[in-house]
Amino acid sequence: MENFILLGVSDSPWLERAIFVTLLVSYILDILGNISIILVSQLDAQLQSPMYIFLSHLSFLDLCYTTTTVPQILFNTGSSTKTISYGGCTVQYAMFHWLGCTECLVLAVMALDRYVAVCEPLRYAIIMHRSLCQGLMAVTWISGFGNSLVQVVLTVQLPLCGHRVLNNFFCEVPAMIKLSCADTTVNDVTLAVLVGLFLLVPLALILLSYVFIARAVLRIQSSKGRHKAFGTCSSHLVVVSLFYLPAVYMYLQPPSSYSQDQGKFISLFYSIVTPTLNPFIYTLRNKDVKGALRRQLERIWRICR
Repeated sequence: MENFILLGVSDSPWLERAIFVTLLVSYILDILGNISIILVSQLDAQLQSPMYIFLSHLSFLDLCYTTTTVPQILFNTGSSTKTISYGGCTVQYAMFHWLGCTECLVLAVMALDRYVAVCEPLRYAIIMHRSLCQGLMAVTWISGFGNSLVQVVLTVQLPLCGHRVLNNFFCEVPAMIKLSCADTTVNDVTLAVLVGLFLLVPLALILLSYVFIARAVLRIQSSKGRHKAFGTCSSHLVVVSLFYLPAVYMYLQPPSSYSQDQGKFISLFYSIVTPTLNPFIYTLRNKDVKGALRRQLERIWRICR
């Protein structure tokens, strides 16, 4: 199979240079931020609750998510030949959909954790025990992989009839379906069903969890108690909004009516911007994480002195 040509985010040279610098800085921040979250979650004794087990998985997902696309984008942005091999393209959209669907499920599990913490505080440690948390994370990863496998099997069978130009900056299933010259009804329907299963069902569970959380918080008599309860959920709500809003808009339209010019900017947001912001959202809005980072930095400082 011949290589695909990726048109990138823009065909303007000056804008491409600005995008290259922005992506490079974002990727460096993404690596530093998410690795920091993973390390402090593993090393700090005060961050061993289920919430931080899930947070370390989310950070690892975000790190892999950006690594799937950004290095290729940076290479192509600084190159005159913006190409990717057929095999590389297949691996890229397979990994992208695996990690994306897994993140949907991880965010739903994190909402469940917040529900139990706020609505069943006395039974929290009993319900959210370590083996359950590990089992839930295993289910999310395996389910995401199953979705990706179905998408890859259906997409690689589509005839492209010599079409090799992708008006995008990376390979993605809707863009590949759009490229096909055959009837894509099966692919369209399958993608819609899987989007409903892996995007809308977790989102519905998240919203339902927060309905019960809001009801429980409003029953708390003291304003300090209400503020503390809402504070434990605010970071998760911001991350859910940043991830789900563009993803829902992107995937709830049929791939056959998919606008590549519009879609690539939305993809840029939820595949690069959101994973870069997540560790900073959790760090800036979470006293425990800030305290753990400070303790680890002080520990490194003492060792280096």
